[in-house]
Amino acid sequence: MTTIALYATDTMADWEYGYLTAGLAMARERDQDANRLIIASETGEAVTTMGGLRITPDAAVPDLPALDALILPGAPSWDSGHDAVLRLAAELVAAGTPIAAICGATLGVARAGLLDDRPHTSNAAEFLTQATEYRGAEHYRDEKAVTDGTVITAGGVSPLEFAKLVFERLNVFPQPVVDAWYGLYTTGERKYYDQLAGA
Repeated sequence: MTTIALYATDTMADWEYGYLTAGLAMARERDQDANRLIIASETGEAVTTMGGLRITPDAAVPDLPALDALILPGAPSWDSGHDAVLRLAAELVAAGTPIAAICGATLGVARAGLLDDRPHTSNAAEFLTQATEYRGAEHYRDEKAVTDGTVITAGGVSPLEFAKLVFERLNVFPQPVVDAWYGLYTTGERKYYDQLAGA
């Protein structure tokens, strides 16, 4: 079983992780041992998303078990703080365990130095320069989502591409299923629905 933690923080952007968490749930419907999703906040206390949803986490970041992946959704607060989860992210990256950051969370991982020597993206190249610690401008890619195999990054308007890269990295679905899923949600064409239903 793959153990995945989703970091929950106040004002996190609901649309950035929705496709991903729904896809992980679909995988569990197919195979109950497919993955285990743990919601974690900095202290374990409840958070309120940007959309006003109140989420009660399963754990505090320091109490998380060994992880196979860490998901970091965006929020307006990533320009400071989040020290515990950024330390965890750095430890995971050093161990070769994937982390995935979208939108504002890319600023957090830039602050932690995790984008200094690998291809990455964000909302815009200049967005990351808000982090005075950031030294990775030469590795920035003007793409919807980017992975180097360990660190996945995406801009805030690319939740589908973000989820797709996570699904592929964690082998959540066979590649034809991922391709059909992505085709359906990007085009709405019936043929992709039929491919998914057939799978």
